[in-house]
Amino acid sequence: MIEPQNRQRIAEVLKALGHPLRLQIVEALVSGPLNVRELEQRLEAPQAILSQQLKVLRLNGVVEARRSNGFQFYSLFNPHLVQLMQCLQKCQGHCQSNEES
Repeated sequence: MIEPQNRQRIAEVLKALGHPLRLQIVEALVSGPLNVRELEQRLEAPQAILSQQLKVLRLNGVVEARRSNGFQFYSLFNPHLVQLMQCLQKCQGHCQSNEES
């Protein structure tokens, strides 16, 4: 059971994940830190849009940023987000199989 004092924070994180591009960003970061250029290449999304979405994720505690060799690298703030993404992947498969029935 979720503790009452944590519900708001969890809702904020889920809301931050509630955009397809932000989910793609988090999926990409599961494999490790990436800079905006690398994300741009992997996700085929414009840098300006990625930067906007990364800001939302950062402000909501989903990703963190660090500067190295002149580049801003992003990584998942909480390693448990990897498990959440795996759970979402499993749920997606279950939802699809229910839709086909």
